[in-house]
Amino acid sequence: MLVLTSCGNDAAVREKAAESVEAQRPPSDQAAPALPTAPTNTPTVTGSVAHYICPNNCEGSGGPAQGNCPVCGTAYLHNQAYHNQSTPTTTTTTVTPPTPPPADASPAQNAAGVYHYVCSNGCAGGAGAAGNCATCGSALTHNSAYHN
Repeated sequence: MLVLTSCGNDAAVREKAAESVEAQRPPSDQAAPALPTAPTNTPTVTGSVAHYICPNNCEGSGGPAQGNCPVCGTAYLHNQAYHNQSTPTTTTTTVTPPTPPPADASPAQNAAGVYHYVCSNGCAGGAGAAGNCATCGSALTHNSAYHN
């Protein structure tokens, strides 16, 4: 459970909070004590928790980076609960329609040597698909004799 309270911009509350924070900080010439590790059965914080928070718990304060509280001006503190919260997982499903198999292209000529499409002007040769004659440029026409 996360409870937020506001200092109401009261100077006495800010001063008391600043003293409390300073008392918790180790002197700069000493190493900081090791943080205890959480047991594996400790519930994690869920929801949106700010990475940096105001030690006075001012309403509307906290953010993703170090800075000062916009309400009381106190420097933000690192919030370990931010790292303990579970990350929501999202599953993206992409539906890809099946690709139809390619149509079997007919060979230009059948076993008897007859072209599927021939020149409407009677030029020699032909093609396996509709298009234009390579010799004269006229449109090729379907040759029904190809299917016999």
